[in-house]
Amino acid sequence: MAAKPRQKQEEMAAATIDMIGEDLLHNILSKLPAVECAAAACVSRSWNLIITRLLSLPNLSSSLSRNPNLQITCRFGSRIPVITSISQGIFGKDAYTNEFEEVQWDTFEDDEAHEDLGNENRGVLLTVGFLPGLTVDLIPLSKTQGNQVLMIDDLVLSIREHSSSHSGSAPPMGILLFSDEDTDIKPVLEKLDYAFSTETVIVGDGGSQFLYRGDTAINRSNNKASSSAAVALLFSTDRGKPPGVGETQFHVMLSTGISPIGPAYKAVSVRERPKDYSTWLTAKREAVRESLDGQTILDQIYDELGGHINCPALYVGVTKRRKCSIGQEKPSWINMHEFHEVLRGDEEYLYVHGVGIRSGDFFQFYQAKSDLARVSCNHVSNSFRHLRQDLNYQSDDHTNGNGLDMHKKSVFGGIMFACCGRGKLFFGEPNVDGSPFLENFPGVTFSGTYCTGEIARGDLSSYGQGSQEHSSVRCCLHVFSTVYLVMSYTPALP
Repeated sequence: MAAKPRQKQEEMAAATIDMIGEDLLHNILSKLPAVECAAAACVSRSWNLIITRLLSLPNLSSSLSRNPNLQITCRFGSRIPVITSISQGIFGKDAYTNEFEEVQWDTFEDDEAHEDLGNENRGVLLTVGFLPGLTVDLIPLSKTQGNQVLMIDDLVLSIREHSSSHSGSAPPMGILLFSDEDTDIKPVLEKLDYAFSTETVIVGDGGSQFLYRGDTAINRSNNKASSSAAVALLFSTDRGKPPGVGETQFHVMLSTGISPIGPAYKAVSVRERPKDYSTWLTAKREAVRESLDGQTILDQIYDELGGHINCPALYVGVTKRRKCSIGQEKPSWINMHEFHEVLRGDEEYLYVHGVGIRSGDFFQFYQAKSDLARVSCNHVSNSFRHLRQDLNYQSDDHTNGNGLDMHKKSVFGGIMFACCGRGKLFFGEPNVDGSPFLENFPGVTFSGTYCTGEIARGDLSSYGQGSQEHSSVRCCLHVFSTVYLVMSYTPALP
């Protein structure tokens, strides 16, 4: 009889943690920091198998803080590309409250005169990604300091070369672009859109201040008297990825916030003012011979709006037909649509922000509307709902805590670029822009910034103009919009 308790003790000693089941063990190990998780792979063959799978999964982590005395102590290796962007606001999960917050701030030319405002509308957002199966390169867009010429062809050729060195003939997976606020990013986007297939995702912030760091930064220009006007974070498929690593995919959605009003106009007299980065122009309507001055044109638009009202934001969308080429390649014709903010009008000219308009270009006015933007957000939410169904999104105990299932296609992260004119003041309530993602992918990492130019490849069909003609007109820099970059993962077959 005395042997039975001893036998029971031996049986209990023989029981291991492996007996709790693979799913539960997976959830426990997924909570470990990366270094400790990797070390635990030496415990047993079953642990090694689970941890190898875990370390083959992509991950996106993000956190927001409004602490004015915050000190970031984590360190990244010298080969980890880092981009620091000074934006118009941030959106993400607060590190202290664990709640999603939308933080927008005003920018003042004289910061000293507003020191009394404190740090209530300030904050920092840190987003870190791990994407196995993809390579990442930092490629700056150089400009000569003397004449401020953008080395756009060098940027495109560098992207081509480094993408092909990693992926072979496959096109780049994606380009995350950050542009200096003083850089005219439109011609850059024109060439990027022309040079790469539609499979390549291009999104980003078209007007901010930025810094970048990383030993992987690539610059074709040997001109020492050059500086960076923008920086591209290039994602390429790694054809040498290890076994067991699945496929990461990027998905882009666009919520628009402007609608066309009034008739189409044709530019007649055009004067560019590079010093103040503006254009003065006269125009005429179709079937009308005489040219119209700026005040007459605006009066017609105000009539369309129901009288002389103060429209929160008024733009002209200009359709441009231009020749485009890269390097010594034969040029081809492209059709683009670009937005220019309306500054004012008088008895001589209509004044708009930006350059690049030519006599003969057609344009139409657009106004910002919060109700339209809200409807567009609902459309994005419906698209996310379909994506969720297509990818068999899981949010139960079989995921790794970030919505990522080891055995099914899943969404594991999202990044948002929203116009600084949107947000709480525009909609009358917070988190409208973030709600499409948050409602469809709860628990999945999501963060974003507010900017002054939202980059996303698309065409005029995004603005409710869905004819065959408009689908061939490209539009890559948007206003009063929100761009959503969603990342999904398909596990490798066993």
